[in-house]
Order: sequence, then C-alpha cells, then structure tokens
Amino acid sequence: MVETVETFDGWYALHDFRTIDWEKWQQASEAQRKSVLDEFHSLASDWKTITNEKQGDQALFSIVGQKADLMFMTLRPTMKDLNKFENKFNKTALAHYMKPAYSYVSIIEKSSYTKPQTDPYEDPAMLSKLFPKIPETEYMCFYPMSKLRGETNNWFTLPKEERGRMMLDHIKTAKPFTEDVKRIITGSIGLDDYEWGVTLFCDDPLQFKKLIYDTRFDEVSAKYGIFGSFYIGNQLPFREVDEYFSV
Repeated sequence: MVETVETFDGWYALHDFRTIDWEKWQQASEAQRKSVLDEFHSLASDWKTITNEKQGDQALFSIVGQKADLMFMTLRPTMKDLNKFENKFNKTALAHYMKPAYSYVSIIEKSSYTKPQTDPYEDPAMLSKLFPKIPETEYMCFYPMSKLRGETNNWFTLPKEERGRMMLDHIKTAKPFTEDVKRIITGSIGLDDYEWGVTLFCDDPLQFKKLIYDTRFDEVSAKYGIFGSFYIGNQLPFREVDEYFSV
C-alpha cells in the first residue's frame, strides 16, 4: 500500500469571483448607489472586526481580463463561517448588481514528507502559515491544480520517498522567489473540482510568470501537474471601493 503524507490544516478558504452588471449599476440613481455602497462598508467593517479578533481575514481584488470583475478571498475557521460570509453578502444590495462567475472552496494546508520535530500546532512559524493574514501586495494570482492520475504516470501510486524528492526539488526552484512572492496553498481534495488551490501575492506581476515558468521544468510539474484556469488581479482595498464603482 502506498504511504500517504500527513497534512496540517488551518483556516477554510473561499475564492469567490463575481461579474458586475455595469449597465444596471449605471442606471441606478446616485442616491441608490450611495445607499448600496454605505451598506457594503458597514459589512466590511464587520469583516475588519473579524480580522482584528484573529478569526479569519478577507481581501478584495479587481480581476484583469474577462473571466470576472472581482474576487473576494475569504479565510474563516469553519466551513459554516464561509457559508455565512457568502450568504450575508448575497443578501446585500450590491450583490444584486453582480453575477457569480466562479468559486473555489478549500482549506489552508501544509504537508510534510519528513516527521516534524515539534507539534506543528505549537510552532509559531507553522501557525502563521496555517492561520495567515492575506498579504497586502499589489497583485494576486490564483489557480487550481491537481496531480496526474494517468494510466502510465500516476502521482498517487508513487512511493512517498519519490514524491518527497520531487517536492523538495520543486521547493528549491521556487526558493529564489520567496522574498518577492508570497503564497497561500490550500487543499481541496473532496471539497472542490481540483486537488489544490494556489494563491500567489507580489508587487510585480512579472514575478508570477517567472516563478511559474521556472517551476514548470521541475519533474513534479512537467510530468504530474494538471492546471486549471489562472486568474490575475490587483488588490482593491475596501477604502477604494467607492472609487471603483464611481460612474
């Protein structure tokens, strides 16, 4: 029997993509638009309290391209908390000017191919990775991915040592980028269509291309990686939402 690898799990994550009905928004009166945005800021204030109490985090991004207009990235302690976030926003007036474009449900995950020296849940460095604050960088790149389960090459039939070797090589390739590119890795096996979600953050979007290009040559990606759609966007601070929706 192939040996599995232990995972350590943190906050649940929701990547919620929306398109905006700009025509409908522009047809609303100035008073209606102000009321809608005031309601949103009240909700965002509640979200800030959650962040301050270290019970999760959230960020908003303006997506470049035609796949979506906005992406909410939300981190919460439980799946129910994610559902509450989603449902509460869906009941706002602002949500009536939007349509769902895509979503991804997962949980922050750290795996280890070597036995930890200490309890990961007692290690401050590990806790900061499992229960992070979303980096306040200019840009974000999100994509889902899986490992190949083909007839000839199948990631899940490889010995644990072989998988570990390839993952360590993959980490070595990415290491030169760690100063500029932050990442949050989420596991989604049994939660969504792919097996992992990768969210990258940096101030120079060219670094996304360089990092992903270099790691594509690693055996683990070149031979076993399956990638979904890529979403790129710039962070939209809640204080700038009014300007974003200005007519």
